[in-house]
Amino acid sequence: MAGGPATDRRGPTAGFRRAGRGVTRLAARVPAPWGFVLAVFVGSKVVLSLVGVLALSAWDDVPGAPPADETMMLAQQHAVTPYRWISFWFAWDSFLYDHLVQLPLDQPWRDFGFPLLYPFLARPVAPLLGGHTAWALLVISNVALILQLYYAHQLGARLLGGGAAGDDDPAAGRRFVRYLLLLPTAFLFQAALTESLFVCLALAAFWYAECRRWLLVGIVGYFLALSRSVGFLVVVPLALVLLGQHGYRLDPRTLLRYLRQGWPLLLVPAGWLTFMAFCRWQSGDWYAYKHAQEKGWGISVQNPFAVAYRALTGENSADALRVWCAVAVLAVVLAGFRRAELPYLVYTVIVVLVPLSMGPPVHKSLLRYLLAAFPVALVLARWARRVTLDTWLTAALAVLQGALFVIWLTYWTHFII
Repeated sequence: MAGGPATDRRGPTAGFRRAGRGVTRLAARVPAPWGFVLAVFVGSKVVLSLVGVLALSAWDDVPGAPPADETMMLAQQHAVTPYRWISFWFAWDSFLYDHLVQLPLDQPWRDFGFPLLYPFLARPVAPLLGGHTAWALLVISNVALILQLYYAHQLGARLLGGGAAGDDDPAAGRRFVRYLLLLPTAFLFQAALTESLFVCLALAAFWYAECRRWLLVGIVGYFLALSRSVGFLVVVPLALVLLGQHGYRLDPRTLLRYLRQGWPLLLVPAGWLTFMAFCRWQSGDWYAYKHAQEKGWGISVQNPFAVAYRALTGENSADALRVWCAVAVLAVVLAGFRRAELPYLVYTVIVVLVPLSMGPPVHKSLLRYLLAAFPVALVLARWARRVTLDTWLTAALAVLQGALFVIWLTYWTHFII
């Protein structure tokens, strides 16, 4: 009689313990660093989803919300799905990409404003989701984010650990992953946009370059150039990685070695040439993408420094703030610059100046484009080796990202997109 109740009380506890041990054993079987990567991905997804639903629920009671010029986007979100924790991941360009996924391939192509990798990756996924093309885009973005975190871990462990395979520092790789997800607009990695795909491919290209696997660098770089127009310019910092591995020597023997090892780098600009050839095939115009951007968004190539100066001295305080953010990105990377990391400094300069070179129309999306500057997170991860600084940096960035996330959610997207 006495033993029965005691056994009943121990039963649930013992069951929880067995379940806990089972989860622990399962986690132990996941090869490093995938366990950490998946945990961080799921954790960030849960936190942002909860914050997003709470923020939108609170915003529903605000008079005049959403603003009149945002009602179309709200209707498009509801058309994707009634579940708000999914629908808020779609904004503006998401619906243009969804349109590109749905365009039939057996008819003349007329939409050249966007590179084709992202929507074309979603095409084979959509049938698996019952034909939901928008959901397919979101799946591609999130799968790319998982792979992005993996390559970030590997690259951070290598660069912050000393730059040699034997000196990899997994703790530093984990810090890099964390700071990459703490960047002010890093929530966009989870949206149906190209940010996660572009940064994933960029990190993968640099990782394989650091490992001297140049054929893989060329293949990844080819798709990188197809993901965004700035992608083909990444061939410059990738070439600097190759030169740095040989001490930047330029003697004839070393030049031949560059050619033997680095010829796959030619595949990087070939990716963008493929898109230009597609434009020529479909429209008869190699520069159809350029003309589409000029007509649709008023984008034209300009001096980025003049564009930045006009924004900083103009009357639009929002434009000035966004350009100051670009200046801050360059300042952080310069402050943390080390000679061995010259390729990453050059990469940052490229992804900051190229958007500015597109003129004032890009100001509204500048905070989004700055997310491609992943070396900022690399510098922060190095500085955060001190526990106290790590704590303060983490808290400050989390608060800043939370504020920007709420701004983005409450249909003030023109500040970020």
